[in-house]
Amino acid sequence: MCRFLAYRGEPVFMEDLVCAPCHSLIHQSLHAEEAKTGTNGDGFGVGWYAARPQPGLYRELRPAWSDENLRSICGQVRSGLFFAHVRAATGTATTRANCHPFAHGRWMFMHNGQVGGWPLVRRKVEQLIPDTLYDSRFGTTDSEAIFLAALADGLEEDPVGALARTLRRVKSMMDAAGVREALRFTAALTDGESVYAVRWACDAKPATLYYRETAEALLIVSEPLDRAQDGWVAVPRACALVARPGAALSVACMDAEMGRAAA
Repeated sequence: MCRFLAYRGEPVFMEDLVCAPCHSLIHQSLHAEEAKTGTNGDGFGVGWYAARPQPGLYRELRPAWSDENLRSICGQVRSGLFFAHVRAATGTATTRANCHPFAHGRWMFMHNGQVGGWPLVRRKVEQLIPDTLYDSRFGTTDSEAIFLAALADGLEEDPVGALARTLRRVKSMMDAAGVREALRFTAALTDGESVYAVRWACDAKPATLYYRETAEALLIVSEPLDRAQDGWVAVPRACALVARPGAALSVACMDAEMGRAAA
């Protein structure tokens, strides 16, 4: 499984979170403690917002722990909203196009999880992506396909609802194909202002997700970045965090959203 972090708050240098902490994301790329595998060396990516509404991206195939360019960029880029991700591939190719985060327009997305039996349902899932968005599909991952399918299903107007509707459709396709492997979806999404994070799985075993909120910032991570557990809160299973500007952090029930999608 992959590891990631999402930050929104007062502008900071990305190195303060990606590189510096004792259990930083770079450290987790070699020594993850709450994942099936301790190593996440199948590429990495960072995405950040600055003067323009669209995010900047830097993605690479090398492991995060051995890429000097990542440390250099993180030491120079200061942002009030950024994502970072280290990848452990789950069956798709190790290519730059398959590294997270993914971006379309002002939206940015990253995922930790799997679509069980992906080769059996890939074609049907990709059919959820309309021609107007399919040209933006550069890789072969289930993650990017879900992101583009959700964009086509109203993500810009209702992010949590669109993700729920897409996940429900994908799970129906898996059931029809006789797939026994789980659909697991722990992910983060942003439009450069609001941040959404989801922790859900069809087998009630979603990947870990935590958050820490202060007056200055919100930080969402796969694993706490330091040994001091104070302040870190586990996101409940089957829930989505919603952080909008000027509003209190709220929690939505993904199962309820998926139930509405079925109505």
